[in-house]
Amino acid sequence: MFNCWRRWRDNRIVNNHPIDERDWQQVLARLPILAGLSQAELDKLRRMAILFIQQKDFVGIGGLQLTGNMALLIALQACLPILNLGLHWYKGWKSIIIYPAAFKARQTQFDQYGVAHEMEQHLAGQAWARGGVVLAWDETAQAGVVDGHNLVIHEFVHKLDMLNGSADGFPPLRPGMSAAAWTEAFSGAYEDFSGQVHRGRNTAIDQYAATNPAEFIAVTSEVFFELPALLAQTYPQVFAQYVEFYQQDPSQRLAS
Repeated sequence: MFNCWRRWRDNRIVNNHPIDERDWQQVLARLPILAGLSQAELDKLRRMAILFIQQKDFVGIGGLQLTGNMALLIALQACLPILNLGLHWYKGWKSIIIYPAAFKARQTQFDQYGVAHEMEQHLAGQAWARGGVVLAWDETAQAGVVDGHNLVIHEFVHKLDMLNGSADGFPPLRPGMSAAAWTEAFSGAYEDFSGQVHRGRNTAIDQYAATNPAEFIAVTSEVFFELPALLAQTYPQVFAQYVEFYQQDPSQRLAS
């Protein structure tokens, strides 16, 4: 009975808040990472984006005036990782705060040894364990550049990671997934990657991934959705875990 009511509610929201076709095409053209999605998948993503926009509060800070297309650009990227998981993976929080550019924040970071470091930084994005997501618009607007960096995906993967506690690189896995297989794949890859960074080697993946396991999963998820062939070649076990977790294989649809 509850599922029937929820479908009725969601259908009503979607019908009452359609996305203008011209706006849809304009924003879609700015997101090459969506290339190769089938029409059914695009329809699903469109519906999810409408519901996402209606469920979340988009707040511009520092004089930033938000438009519907700006919200849609964020929503489509945020919903891509959960396209086959469901919008309920983003439950329990409301706010998406957008600054014009990088913002100053004081935060605690844990290194690979578990030591806490207090620091003040200029950030392009931030995800709060008991709150929402903060984004810098100038960085968000660069989503059309496919280079393995995607701020929105990065911060929203942190939110997935936080569903079962603090961000630690171990989100709640889908039913049927092996915790042992996940741990083996990610611990081995993280150890290898961190070792390369600490030895001063150049890496194709952003070295920020060596900060801690939470940043490793966020950064490598960016690569998974933007440059999947790179991740599949570098860390095939991690890539395979993502295919199973996200229920997507971007290497297939972005192959061309």
